[in-house]
Amino acid sequence: MPSTTAASRSIPDTFRALREKKQIALMPFIAAGFPDLATTLASLPAIEQAGGSLVEVGFPFSDPIADGPVIQEAFTAALEKKLKMAEVFATVAEARKSVSIPLVSMVSYSIVFRYGLDRFLKDAKAAGFSGLILPDLPPPEAESICDKVRSAGLDTVLLIAPTTTPERRKEIARLSSGFIYYLSISGITGERDKLPADLESNVRQLKSMTDVPVCVGFGINKAEHVKQLEGVADGAIVGTAFVRRAREHLDEGPDAIAKATAQYCKELLSLVR
Repeated sequence: MPSTTAASRSIPDTFRALREKKQIALMPFIAAGFPDLATTLASLPAIEQAGGSLVEVGFPFSDPIADGPVIQEAFTAALEKKLKMAEVFATVAEARKSVSIPLVSMVSYSIVFRYGLDRFLKDAKAAGFSGLILPDLPPPEAESICDKVRSAGLDTVLLIAPTTTPERRKEIARLSSGFIYYLSISGITGERDKLPADLESNVRQLKSMTDVPVCVGFGINKAEHVKQLEGVADGAIVGTAFVRRAREHLDEGPDAIAKATAQYCKELLSLVR
């Protein structure tokens, strides 16, 4: 796979710039290949143009770890079309020609293992990915893997749940070079009316332990939620709601889906930008 030549901002540089402007990052999630790769290609630049700071690109997986039904259905639809890893990498590489914000792959380690770790890291870097979210790779198993990821020029992102012990939080923070993905709740992804009452105190406690940026996901789907996280977390991750927007425009084609995605980005940022 040829290496991308586009100039892209690193994850640390992105958060550093946002901190200087006292802004929170918005990180939309898209399911690669849903409903097709043309939509993935169209959506990535649309998200950047609408104010997205990073994009989480989910690699479809038949046995998702914590994804709710909306994302599971999107993954299933993509896999039914026999989506190939090489096609995802090629699509991201093509999008990278006009996208400068960090692209972060959300991928099960079982997929990476079957593909071959060294091969995956090489292809991900060449395609223009900036980092990897590995949802099913806990410490201490993650230690050697994270070392290899960083050696390949990619940032590592691991997950912390409300139930994660302080000792384990420190370990996960040490292994995360891009940002920490903090789950607002224990459970599966999905849209929720309100964020947990103890979310702010939990995030502040975590941030007191590390200088690594902390982004919050699970349940976020309103501009009010993003506003609530402003000044608390470094980023807001929105997944299910973006996939739902895509589903609402399935019959209208890639450009219409990308346009709806961009409009939703603007809505989410309307109270903080």
